[in-house]
Amino acid sequence: MPLTMKDVNRFEGARPRLEAIAYRLLGSASEAEDAVQETFLRWQAADVERIEVPEAWLTKVLTNHCLNQLTSARARRETYVGQWLPEPLLDGDPMLGPADTAEQRESVSYAVLTLMERLSPNERAVYVLREAFGYSHREIAEILDITEAAGQQIFHRARKHLADGKTRSEIDEAAARRVVEEFLAAATTGRTEPLVRLLTADATSVGDGGGKVPARAKAFEGALAVAKFMRGLFKPAPSKRALVGGSPDVHLATVNGGPAVVAVVEGRVVGVMCPEVTAEGIAAFRSQVNPDKLKRATEVWAATDHGEPLFRAF
Repeated sequence: MPLTMKDVNRFEGARPRLEAIAYRLLGSASEAEDAVQETFLRWQAADVERIEVPEAWLTKVLTNHCLNQLTSARARRETYVGQWLPEPLLDGDPMLGPADTAEQRESVSYAVLTLMERLSPNERAVYVLREAFGYSHREIAEILDITEAAGQQIFHRARKHLADGKTRSEIDEAAARRVVEEFLAAATTGRTEPLVRLLTADATSVGDGGGKVPARAKAFEGALAVAKFMRGLFKPAPSKRALVGGSPDVHLATVNGGPAVVAVVEGRVVGVMCPEVTAEGIAAFRSQVNPDKLKRATEVWAATDHGEPLFRAF
């Protein structure tokens, strides 16, 4: 039976929430869109008049599709070229979903999305549904076809795994932004010492080029190694300009709810660097330069006001 306009509109009303759930589960905007489209096809094929609670039905179909994707993704990422990092989303992207509570904001932060790669598919689903979208343990049990007690155990296990990965206290967004501004100013001096002072002793830096853009597969480790890398990264060189198609304009922007460095060439986002800023200093840099994971960022960038660049690199 074909969908009525009312049925289509009901699905479209749920789309933003479904996309936000799928993005948190998969860490990829393009895969999230595919998952929501697959959910729509299932909705289209269903006898929707017999579905008593459409929101619950759609969430269940979407979540279980994402669980299948996460299971197969583990095998795919074993053959991924270099380090796999999530797809960054710029401020204002509706796929970021709700950000009313600290838990919701944390669940979509770049650092936590990266940490969630350590969770099992079920742990990730329970954590996202509970922490970011406020589903009750009873509702989660029905979505995942598990007992309520099992869901609670999975949730506590997921929170512990994530807490173990976050060993330092965080600072508020305004303070983090000031630290990143100071870092950018130091990075353009060509000197290592000012950068070292802004980093934790065990700071790391890793990038995702997806085999399409050069990115070191193994992380730089230690404040001095990271500082030297950053100093070289912002040092002008013709080879760098040729690689990205010009001299990037460097902006300080909000990405996944936190301050980040965005490099843009003629309106095209060519790199997003997300620092993890703690009370002790910058503990990590995670840089996304895989062009496939920057297409959505470029679209959002073109549709928003981002102000003047801080400087032009290279």
